[in-house]
This record gives sequence, C-alpha cells and structure tokens, in this order.
Amino acid sequence: MINIKENEKLSIMNHSCAHLLAQAVKHLYPNALFWVGPVIEGGFYYDIDLGEDVIKEEDLEKIEKEMKKISKDGKRIVREEISKSDALERFKNDPYKLDLISRMDESEVVISCYTQGDFTDLCRGPHVESVKELKYFKLLKASGAYWKGDSNNKMLQRIYGICFDTEEELSSYLQMLEEAKKRDHRKLGKELDLFMFDETAPGMPYWLPKGLKMYNALVDFWREEHEKRGYQEFAAPMLNNSALWKRSGHWDHYKEDMFVLEDADGEEQALKPMSCPNSILIYKNKIRSYRDLPLRFNDVDAIHRNEGAASLHGLLRVRVFHQDDSHNFIRQDQIFDEITSILEIANYFYDIFGLKFTPYLSTRPDDYMGDLEKWNEAEAKLTEVLNNAFGKDGWVLNPGDGAFYGPKIDLKMEDALGREWQTGTIQLDYQLPERFDLTYVDNEGNKVRPVMVHRTIYGSLERFIGVLTEHLGGVFPTWLAPVQVNVIPVNIEVHDEYSRYVVEELRKNKIRVELDNRNEKLGYRMRESQTMKVPYTLVLGDKERDEKTVTYRIHGHQDTVTVSLDEFIELLKKVIEDKELVK
Repeated sequence: MINIKENEKLSIMNHSCAHLLAQAVKHLYPNALFWVGPVIEGGFYYDIDLGEDVIKEEDLEKIEKEMKKISKDGKRIVREEISKSDALERFKNDPYKLDLISRMDESEVVISCYTQGDFTDLCRGPHVESVKELKYFKLLKASGAYWKGDSNNKMLQRIYGICFDTEEELSSYLQMLEEAKKRDHRKLGKELDLFMFDETAPGMPYWLPKGLKMYNALVDFWREEHEKRGYQEFAAPMLNNSALWKRSGHWDHYKEDMFVLEDADGEEQALKPMSCPNSILIYKNKIRSYRDLPLRFNDVDAIHRNEGAASLHGLLRVRVFHQDDSHNFIRQDQIFDEITSILEIANYFYDIFGLKFTPYLSTRPDDYMGDLEKWNEAEAKLTEVLNNAFGKDGWVLNPGDGAFYGPKIDLKMEDALGREWQTGTIQLDYQLPERFDLTYVDNEGNKVRPVMVHRTIYGSLERFIGVLTEHLGGVFPTWLAPVQVNVIPVNIEVHDEYSRYVVEELRKNKIRVELDNRNEKLGYRMRESQTMKVPYTLVLGDKERDEKTVTYRIHGHQDTVTVSLDEFIELLKKVIEDKELVK
C-alpha cells in the first residue's frame, strides 16, 4: 500500500488538496477558522474550528462538490514570502494562525503564504501550480480532534481526505479501503465473539472465551518453539518502585506514558511499561559465567502504557497488552550468531501465517544514552547481520529512530492488503548492562560486561491478533481457530446422541469443538457455521450415525467429504500439527 508521505509528487498534491478542502469549507462555512492541514501516510487532513456548526459524514459530499467546482475554475496557486509583522497583521483575526506565527523565528524560517483565488493560507509549501491539477480526490471521514492534541483545549473538527494523480489510482485505493472495512478487526472481533471493550476500562480489552482460546494457542506455540531454542520463561511483578525505572533510564524517557501511583506507605510505584529491568534483576540474581551465555529470559507479562484516549484503536493501540518479550544476555563474540538466530525464528513464525516482513535498521536517536563509540559499534554489528541474512538491498535504513539505549531492527510485515505493520523488534543494548553493572566471569576469571538483546517476535499479542485478523479476514488456520469443528445434527432429536458422542471423541483428542443443536433449521445452522468462519463443519444424519462416519465441509468450500470418525480425527490432528494455513 502506498505511503503518501514517501511519494514526493503525491505528497505535494495531497498538501495542495488540503488547501482546496479549506477553501471549499470557507465558502460553505464563512466563519470557519483553520489550524493545520498536514500530509499523512494515508493522504491529508485539516483541523477546523466551525464554531457552532458540526460537519457530519453526510456533509462531506457537498464539500467535495464545492472542491470540484473550485478545481474546474483552475486558479493558479501563488506563493508569497512575507515578514512576521505582515503575517501577524494579515491573519490578525485568526487566533490559530496567530499562534503559529508567534512561534516562528524569522532568522530560522521563511514565512510564506499561498493564495488560490479568494483563499489565502499560511503555509511552507510546496504546492502544485494550479488547483485544476487536483481532480482525483475523495474526502474519507470527519472526526473530532483537540487543538494541539491537548484534551484541555477546544475540540476542533478534523476532515480526512486523499488525492491521486489518476482516476484509476483513486479507484483502486477506495476499493482497498472498502476491503479494509470488511476486514476491520474490531468488526470481526465482535462478529466472531473474540473480544470486547467497556468504557470502565478504556484501552483494556476483555478476552472473551473464544478469543482467549486463540490467544492461548499463540502463546502455547511461542512457548513450545522457544523452549526448543533454550529460552527460559519467567514472570515478574506488575508494579515496581520508581527507583528501578530511574536506574534503567525509563523514568526520564517514558514517565508521562506510565501509570504512576503511591503505595500504602507513600512509596512511588509504577506499573511496568516494559520488562527489561525485570529481566536484568533475574540476571543479577546470581553470579554468571561465560559458559552460561547466552542466557535468554522471556516472558508474556502484562505491560501498561498510559496512552491518550484519542490514540486508542481497538487491539492495535491499547493501554494494557502482553508482549512476547525476551532479553538475551550474550558475550561480545556471540552477537552475530544471536541476532541471526532471532531473525531465523522471526522467519519461521511469520511464514506460519503467510506473512512477509522487511527489516528496518533504526539508528541512533537525538536523545541517545551512552557512549558514541559503542553506538557505532552496535550499528555496525547489526548492519553486518542484515547484509548476511538479506543482502544489501533486502533491508531498509531508518535513521534516528533507534531506542534511547541502542539501535534496533524493526520487523515490518505486509498484510493481504499491502499495508505495513510494525510487529517484532530486535534491539542491541550496551547501555543497560552498564547502568545495572551487569557482569559475567570470563575464562580467565575476570568480570566482563555482557551485551543485552531486547527482542519480540509477535510484539504486542493484542496488536498481532488484530493485524492477523485483518490479514486473514477472520479466517484463521485450523490450529489457531477458536472453534475448530462445528457439529450439526440434521435432526436434533434423532441425531443428538451420536452428535454428542462425536463431540466427546473430538474433545478427548484436544480438538476445540462446539455442538449446534439449537432448534433452528439445518440450512440456517450451516450458514451460521460458515459466517462464524469455523474451519470444519460436520453434518450428522442417519447414514453417519449408522455407519459411525462424519460428513464434513471445509470453510469456503462447497464440497462435502464422508470418512470414518477415526479417519477424520487423524486428518484433523495432522492439519493442526502441521499448522497448515489453508484447510
């Protein structure tokens, strides 16, 4: 899926289209005032103060109509550089523009405005030459947005839109949006009875019984595969004294995103926003030898982050989530092999779901902590690993986006609609071992500082399930599906006993099964089994009862197959064991 911000031509068109939107709104709502209208990955938006007026979804059509009228008029877009005093005078009746202008330093920035016909807006640009170039656009939605993103400020109205160079590009994008709506994990989560939210705990999902089965299946798979590879799982307190977070450096960098409280004794505590310091305390619990390394401590504890209400979005952005964390303590000479092995795990896990990912190397940020030389060394090591595993053209450099304690490899996967999602991450850390004075005894009896690797594969399990739901459209592979088999007796009274026997045999073999013996027509129950995207639906009548067989249909297929119950159980066990994606 295209990223408008990364395409120079489309970025300019979309920014120009934001001004076209503002001009149309000004024609229709003469008292409108405008805050900012930036380009975003999915197009553009403009934040608008309409006073008492409220723009609803149904109003977008008339705004689009006015935008097309302005575009056909074909006015040139003219840039003008002005002084700060001129800008303050020109926009003296607009408090939002005055706020922007007052914070501008003429010695550092050129103040400019753009005029198209009867509309002038403060802007750095650049823009297209004429509004007639803006033909293929669509307003997508209207919502509320606090001025400057601060809930203490006035609520403005935000209108989103997108603009393309051709009608075909716009049509293709809108079709993708329609498909994305069908796959929206919030919609499917409700339909498939996986999870829910309640206003008493914003951003904190309730896992319903079916959703929890899927969640547990993911964790069980993760546990099994990591135990094979020498990882050791632990669990740690949810609440730690602020002294721990201050020592780790998280307090200075993340305090505003943490849930902070006082205990009964007045001690400052915080719910953990990540597990790194907890892993470190376990490492420090005893003396470590070079023979012990690598030590891989992993956990799926709950993580809490105090996200703003406006940023919450289903399972994709929550306040409490479970991260498949691991913190691996290694020797300097083990870096290459350790990072390589983590990438191999990621390849294996993502391939199970038919997902492809691209590694992004995120380098030193402005607020980095520690020694510059060690940063350079860490970045060089990760570059070497990526070149070896993917080739020089198989990964992307992302300058300045590393963690404050070290560079990282972010694993961004592409879903069925071409959208890119951040999931796993691998971070090489020289700083926290220094801050916590971590050591191991080398082969000569000397105390040596280990290197620490922070890594996740799923990332947030909540987010991963949300992304996976949309990627698969809710059609989960049999091994992961909350209900793997739905048993439907043809005649509830006549075939119920045999149906219950089949259910019991399936459960003995650890197959997740439900019996639908509701007093509904057979066709209705069969259709609902398909709607609920159950991988295997069994329909049991006289023949099946008398011959001790089952007749099954795979989700998405019309054909039915009749086999003995034992054959079906063995077939299903193999499908589950092999983790086949489409069955």
